[in-house]
Amino acid sequence: MVEAKYFIEEIINADLESGKVKKVFTRFPPEPNGYLHIGHAKSLCINFGIKSKYKGKCNLRFDDTNPSKEDTEYVESIKRDIKWLGFKWDKLLFASDYFDVMFECAVKLIKKGLAYVSDETAEEIRQRRGTLTEPGIESPNRNRSVEENLKLFYEMRDGVYPDGSKVLRAKIDMASPNLNMRDPVIYRVLHATHHNTGDKWCIYPMYDFAHPIEDAHEGITHSICTLEFEDHRPLYDWVVRECEFPNPLPQQIEFARLNITNTIMSKRYLKKLVDEGKVLGWDDPRMPTLSGLRRRGIPPEALRDFCERIGVSKANSEVEESYLHACVRDNLNRSANRVMAVFDPLKVVLTNYDGSEELTVEDNPNAEELTYRSVPFSREIYIDRSDFALVPPPKYYRLKPDGYVRLKGAYIIHCDEAVCDDCGEVVELHCSVVPNSKSGEDSSGVKVKGVIQWVDAKTCVDVTVRKLQSLLTDVVDGVTDFNERFNENSLLEVTAKVERSLLKAKKEDRFQFMRVGYYVLDKDSKGRKLVFNEIVGLKDSFNTTK
Repeated sequence: MVEAKYFIEEIINADLESGKVKKVFTRFPPEPNGYLHIGHAKSLCINFGIKSKYKGKCNLRFDDTNPSKEDTEYVESIKRDIKWLGFKWDKLLFASDYFDVMFECAVKLIKKGLAYVSDETAEEIRQRRGTLTEPGIESPNRNRSVEENLKLFYEMRDGVYPDGSKVLRAKIDMASPNLNMRDPVIYRVLHATHHNTGDKWCIYPMYDFAHPIEDAHEGITHSICTLEFEDHRPLYDWVVRECEFPNPLPQQIEFARLNITNTIMSKRYLKKLVDEGKVLGWDDPRMPTLSGLRRRGIPPEALRDFCERIGVSKANSEVEESYLHACVRDNLNRSANRVMAVFDPLKVVLTNYDGSEELTVEDNPNAEELTYRSVPFSREIYIDRSDFALVPPPKYYRLKPDGYVRLKGAYIIHCDEAVCDDCGEVVELHCSVVPNSKSGEDSSGVKVKGVIQWVDAKTCVDVTVRKLQSLLTDVVDGVTDFNERFNENSLLEVTAKVERSLLKAKKEDRFQFMRVGYYVLDKDSKGRKLVFNEIVGLKDSFNTTK
């Protein structure tokens, strides 16, 4: 028996040991009414992780029972995102594949006297449902005969009635302490074209009726979902039992959903941002959608590592966004090549250097196999303005008047003169190269503590860099409404000068801009007009070993 890491695996182990199940079978059942977000990554990791750990199976099944909100665009996006995250489903299925099965299950319930057609409106049903302390009021249609209910239900299927005029309700217990068991609606009339079945149906099952039937029909052993479905579990069990599916019946298990500080986990609000044009689309690099995280440059391995580290529990909690960033940083520190970029360029003229050469610079000192790239070097270069101080503070190890610094992968230089404009602003530095100080061959005897990035003035490339922040501002004075917290300054575009080697970069290639942060080449790049998205900064304020 494999070792269990959390309570769901303990349940699975017990079921295997008792012989209740022979093979573990899970599923991932998204509704195709939007793009997957980071919260879905946790469910994906759980379901497909169980498949891998127990050598079982996991289906991808689209919960497409509401054609008015669903689209093939979302179906295709979900498939892409799951593949990107590194998972492979056993079968690709749709809830609509089972519409005939669900209809027959509904007929079976009617014949057993456990379902009836109701003429009530949604508002009337709500008013008669009762409260947590008061029982509900039975529908005036509750005691219709089996024959009448069958006739009406077939007429609903055949398109006789308009939307909202009739529903099919399960006949359970209007006095149940669980409101979900008070004769829930299991079918409604909806004249809408379905993306998968076209116009075959004008009645559609409700999620709470459809989902357990799908699980039971597929032989799912463990139906894993988030905590908001815990109160729905008695109805889930009632459906599979009364529809007379064979044992072993699927077991619903709930876990706490993923919540991250300052991160939108509402698919409805994410869609609103897209529809209102407040973001660049579902894959905007600020969006917490999986396609947005991919465009932002988040490695799928880092996302899986994050889900593994936060664990699985029954208690709702909120994870710091910095924890995710720490997992991403750990991955990129090993996998991302280093390049040099200057965001606030200050020209440096090397007065005693008249030639030009190609320097060999290491790509990533932390890579398993070291590789190198060629970097041009000539008389004029740019350094970042923040790496020079006309009046330096104590223990300043970067460039200053009459000071030394090493250029990464190149030479030690000495600042001979700072040229200022009429306002006293430094506009250019005149420096000299220290003889025999080339990196890897240094015999100059000059010792320096500072190493800075630079780019060659002749060959460097101007690129657009998107600096990204959360779409939500911090909660202030108890204001939690997403509309009021939308961060209007979450995207800032700046220009940077980068080394020539980045012209060979491909879409989604990730780099560390040395001493600045991690960046990814965006799909908006065209030819020499490169666009980079910020992935995460270098500063790590979160201890992932906690």
